[in-house]
Amino acid sequence: MAKIIMYTKNNCPYCDYAKQLLDSKKVTYSEIRVDTNSDKLEEMIRLSGRRTVPQIFINDQAIGGFDDLSALAKSGQLDKLLT
Repeated sequence: MAKIIMYTKNNCPYCDYAKQLLDSKKVTYSEIRVDTNSDKLEEMIRLSGRRTVPQIFINDQAIGGFDDLSALAKSGQLDKLLT
């Protein structure tokens, strides 16, 4: 099973969309809230090079945000990454 980490903030619709997409795939993921922990925000920026949320990592590979995750799902590549 893939290791999935998602950096999120509260009241973020794109974070919610990403969680719904991953939930629909019946996979587990770790959620790290960057709005409650500034150290985790800095970690997310260092790892992804981006300041926007969500930032999603699958098996330590930076996927990007919800739009990137959605594009992977539509192309069929997401299922390959999740296995």
